Amino acid sequence: MGSERLDASLRNLPAVFLLAAALALPPAAQAAVGVSEIAGKDGSGPVTIFYSSSSEAQPLKRGPFTLNFASQGAPVRGNGRLIAVSHGSGGSPWVHSDLARALVENGFMVAVPEHRGDNYKDLSAAGPESWKRRPGEVSRAIDAVGQDPRFAPLLALDKVGMYGMSAGGHTALGLAGGRWSPARFKEHCEAHIAEDFYSCVGLAARLNGGFLDGLKKTIALAVIRWRFDDATWYTHAEPRIAAVVAYVPYAVDFDMDSLAAPRVPLALVTARQDKWLIPRFHGERVLKACAACERLADFPNGGHGAMLSPFPLGLSGLLADLLNDPPGFDRKVLPEVNRSIAAFFRKQLLP
Repeated sequence: MGSERLDASLRNLPAVFLLAAALALPPAAQAAVGVSEIAGKDGSGPVTIFYSSSSEAQPLKRGPFTLNFASQGAPVRGNGRLIAVSHGSGGSPWVHSDLARALVENGFMVAVPEHRGDNYKDLSAAGPESWKRRPGEVSRAIDAVGQDPRFAPLLALDKVGMYGMSAGGHTALGLAGGRWSPARFKEHCEAHIAEDFYSCVGLAARLNGGFLDGLKKTIALAVIRWRFDDATWYTHAEPRIAAVVAYVPYAVDFDMDSLAAPRVPLALVTARQDKWLIPRFHGERVLKACAACERLADFPNGGHGAMLSPFPLGLSGLLADLLNDPPGFDRKVLPEVNRSIAAFFRKQLLP
């Protein structure tokens, strides 16, 4: 028996030596997440890029957030694939930076274009006016990254992923092959102004159960009928987009037949307590129309702002009512959802 054990030990010596050598080595350096801003193309706003970097991360102040990124850090190659992120109305790159970090840690580069007239600095064109140009801004952001000498050599842009939230989810549905019309928006609001009030008017007015609610709805409908009677179907072809994830997408103005069989794999993340975009009119409607679409994650207790991370603290008024987390929502679930989104893109975009 002693001889047998000795023989077994000798046979295992290479494995033992390899293990000992591995333990003796210093731990491999974890690549930091770099962040840079590049100019947009052809009049589009700037594009914020998140990427793997060999530079050291440092505290970075952006708006109300202190983030840990390698600002202007030297980029290194990841998996060679780009994910475009379309922010919500009035949004910024920073409220998507935890998702961007998860995507970069999975090898992706992330590009967040600033949508002109509908961002945290400028809300002058929020709504259908912005929705018409947002998909083109995503295309031009892909062009801008692909023409930047630091990033172009690290990417293959034949397969790009797309993530969008709210108005950015509207952008995502359009890039998945959906067609929409301002007149459909008007028709929805005429039929459902009371049930889906905030998707029709945004932050312009609040319904509070008072005697003025009827007047608010009447005025809102008069403005909507005046501004949004365009029956044109809007589409945008971007063949480089090869997989799409939409979180609480604005969807009432889409022709659902155009989303019944999206041109690319389409997944949704939903929040059942969303008070801004009532789920049955928006995300749930898309899932009902599209049998092949995947519900990637669902927040039973989550509201409209569930995927904003880091979350902007100190909101007030109607914006706080519509974005703040409902009671019982646990933000500890977000890292797992971010990993699920990254896994979806790995499955669809990598060989």
